Amino acid sequence: MKYILSVCLILLTTTLAPANNESPQAAASAEEKGFSGKVVETMNAASYTYVLVDTSTKKLWAAAPAFTVKTGDTVSIAEAMPMRNYHSKTLNRDFELVYFTGGIQVNGASPAAAAVMGNLPKNHPPIGSGSINAMPENHPPIGAAAGEKGQKITGIKKPAGGKTIAEVYEGKAKLSGREVKIRGKVVKYNDGIMGRNWIHIQDGSGKVGSNDLLVTSSMEAKVGETILVTGVVAVNRDFGANYKYPVMLENAKIVVE
Repeated sequence: MKYILSVCLILLTTTLAPANNESPQAAASAEEKGFSGKVVETMNAASYTYVLVDTSTKKLWAAAPAFTVKTGDTVSIAEAMPMRNYHSKTLNRDFELVYFTGGIQVNGASPAAAAVMGNLPKNHPPIGSGSINAMPENHPPIGAAAGEKGQKITGIKKPAGGKTIAEVYEGKAKLSGREVKIRGKVVKYNDGIMGRNWIHIQDGSGKVGSNDLLVTSSMEAKVGETILVTGVVAVNRDFGANYKYPVMLENAKIVVE
């Protein structure tokens, strides 16, 4: 009887024990919605400010377009995008994980009021709180090149129950937040930017400005491949540094055809 009770106690303890051995990816995903704490270290690099935040359970690096902050301040980060194994050329420093965001709340003040430092480079793009998930310094360009926008795409058939790229642009307001299926040809590909691969596809529909669709995914693709993507429609995404997208597909699953 004592043996049975001991076994039950062990099983119960194991079940209730906190998952301290969760994978780094799972941990990162849990923080994307936001976190807060006290600043224990801060530094500036190019037009970005980095802060090491003590949340009381862990210490996390976050970065946003330059703002005023000092050690001891309380900060709040929302809508952050994790970037693993990030190397800052300006700081000549490697970060295992940094959460990039468009603005960080300092001592309860909004990101815009938290104060732009005033020493940003000339013609630096706006960094107000309306911009989320700002791109980190030295990131490669993710916009489609002019030549790629102009190339002629033919022979791409709309998938059964799916949409064309033009239809997604036209119906973006109603499609926002919904999962759609699109077939297209990969015309541009950048991997590993903020933990995701950035893929531009075209299917021959639409005109310039509505014929090229950005897709983000953890899966890979190659330029020239025809792929079937299934992802969630997102509208009016602003990643900072003038990277704005009226519509895109996020967290897409990819099938190479």
